[in-house]
Amino acid sequence: MNTLEGHLPVRSPLHDILAPSGIAVVGASADPTKRGYKAMVGLINGGYQGHIYPINPKADHILGVQAWPSLTEMPGCPELALLCTPAATVPALIAECGRRGVKGAVILASGFGETGEEGAALEAQMMEIARAHGVRIIGPNTSGMFNLHHQINLLALDNVKPGDIGIVSQSGNMLLSLALEAQHNGQVGFSTYVGPGNQSDIGFNDYLRYLGEDEHTRVATLYVEGFRDGQQFLKVARDVTAMKPVVVYKSGATEQGQKAASSHTGALAGSYQMTVDLLRQAGVSVVQYSDEILPVAEGLGRLQKAPGKRVAVISDGGGQATIAADRLSEAGLTLAELSDATRSALREVLLPQASTLNPVDVAGSSDANPSLLASCIELVMADEGVDSVFLVGMLGGDSLRFAESLMGDGMRGAERMVELAQASEKPLVIYSLYAPIKPPALRRLHEAGLPVYSSIEHAVRVLAALGERGEYLAIQQAQETIAPAAPTETGRAMFAAAKAEGRDLLEFEAKSLLAEHGIAVPEEWLVRREDELAEIAQRTQGKPLAMKVVSKDILHKSDAGGVKLNLVGEAPLRDAFQAIQSNAQAYDPNAQIEGVLVTPMAEKGVEVIIGMLRDPIFGPVLMFGLGGIFVEVLEDVAFRSLPLTLHDAQSMVDQLKAQKVLAGVRGAAGVDKQALVSLLMQVSQLVEAYPEISELDLNPVIAYPKGHSAANYAIVDARIIVERQS
Repeated sequence: MNTLEGHLPVRSPLHDILAPSGIAVVGASADPTKRGYKAMVGLINGGYQGHIYPINPKADHILGVQAWPSLTEMPGCPELALLCTPAATVPALIAECGRRGVKGAVILASGFGETGEEGAALEAQMMEIARAHGVRIIGPNTSGMFNLHHQINLLALDNVKPGDIGIVSQSGNMLLSLALEAQHNGQVGFSTYVGPGNQSDIGFNDYLRYLGEDEHTRVATLYVEGFRDGQQFLKVARDVTAMKPVVVYKSGATEQGQKAASSHTGALAGSYQMTVDLLRQAGVSVVQYSDEILPVAEGLGRLQKAPGKRVAVISDGGGQATIAADRLSEAGLTLAELSDATRSALREVLLPQASTLNPVDVAGSSDANPSLLASCIELVMADEGVDSVFLVGMLGGDSLRFAESLMGDGMRGAERMVELAQASEKPLVIYSLYAPIKPPALRRLHEAGLPVYSSIEHAVRVLAALGERGEYLAIQQAQETIAPAAPTETGRAMFAAAKAEGRDLLEFEAKSLLAEHGIAVPEEWLVRREDELAEIAQRTQGKPLAMKVVSKDILHKSDAGGVKLNLVGEAPLRDAFQAIQSNAQAYDPNAQIEGVLVTPMAEKGVEVIIGMLRDPIFGPVLMFGLGGIFVEVLEDVAFRSLPLTLHDAQSMVDQLKAQKVLAGVRGAAGVDKQALVSLLMQVSQLVEAYPEISELDLNPVIAYPKGHSAANYAIVDARIIVERQS
């Protein structure tokens, strides 16, 4: 069984706040309907060993604990204050906390920025006072917090037990759901819970760092509606995932990221998919459905990782083995190919009708000998081609299904499975149809740290998370960093001119910038006068040409009738020049026309898009996908935060669902994927060199097979949107 990689060094100031030696409950109450009552009950019944200071000007004692009329008059100096009072009282109370040396305040009240301008003003006032007095804020509009290893339960939740799952959730109901699920499970416990609320001060990145440092937490689990500082969160996530697993359930899309943008990249950024891609890039395990949160958190917390994604299935029923194989394939896992030696050893212990292929179907061999399954696990675990083992079937129910006398052998099998799992780095994940009734053998497995699932789908999702984490950690150890590109004098001059004129780079400028940094661009000519076309016609010797309008005022050239294709000879070029000029003036009479851009027609190939956007939440983000006019229709795209590593670039190309298109269809040769990877890396370096780039679109880029040309791609259109100075 895998051990924890380690914990981050203790640095976070949140330790004093989330594990305080004293707590003031402002608004403490003896009324069972009040939050101040719940908090007192949670602390007292939970056995909190620190000092409790109930603050209530109308009571001498609350639930047997001496009360004080105000923070000013309490005798001690607690690190944390829980404010159970209305929003309007909060700023003054924060000031009082600061004067008494209270380091943090949990603010339950709503009525702040989430309610509108008046609430936002109150929140700003609160934060100004908090910063002035050095008080950190949890919330406002938070459900509260608990730290069960320090007997702190400000929510007074019943039947939650200490464990190794840390939770940060923007939904109090989601926490309650997980707590009830854990109670039903019976073996799952929690370390720390925090509701971040409005994240006025402390955000997800701060809480994640704390959980990464917390010795009682083996897996950090987050329910996220929106990030305040996604770029910083990704940075912290990379640090934490190197030590322990992080599980995120993201609801909805990033609200700020859904801004109107003039590029395809801008239109697609801010999506749920973008958020998921960036989280996975940082090593986070993202679950798609809410009922996967606790199973995956439990599995990762207990088992940590698998060496890879090759799974061996052992089953006592063919039907469930088939279902397991289907789900494993859908999850991106592979069925391990068992060695001849392993299959031969299996045949020695199984009945003749058993299948020793993967999935291994014992075909009744274990009906009278349940512990035989442990022997099969031992043999399969020893196979070098296996990364994890998935036991599927009726484990634990033999005594119920066949004979009560089998219980002893079933328990011996369970004990042997525990020994095997503890001695191996290859995780053992178990699905049993008897899991809901918790027979003794399954209880023993669960108590020993082996998760047992009542859903094949949940078990497979855990196996996928273990394999993904193992591969991520292995890749991180071998990652190579690429030095960023340096800006050129020509590049600086381009952006300076564009900013001075209040415009974006024109297409020919954008392509010139790409060429400055070693990115292949097609030959092209900027034509301002019609009489320049004769020389171009002569130079191109009958090759078909494309002509596009060049104007800072016309963003979508095709919509304006500003594109003409397959032009051969001087006369068609002149006709197209005149038509484009006329169409552009009709489209926008005030448009400033720089001329037209003439370039040889690109040969047919596979159209892809490369784009970049400086997302307001996550910072610079690169996009890759199928290009052309279908990019926003198909949305077969991948996102990564910048700067890219070589693995990031490779994984973007490999992520597309349209792999068959890239590989070649109907006899066509596949594209040069490595050329696309290199282009992605060059674009990443370019964006690093010029913070003036707000958005970038290369669409389409025509991808070609190896040997087609020097670059094996052609950039047909390039747009670079310049960041305006505020």
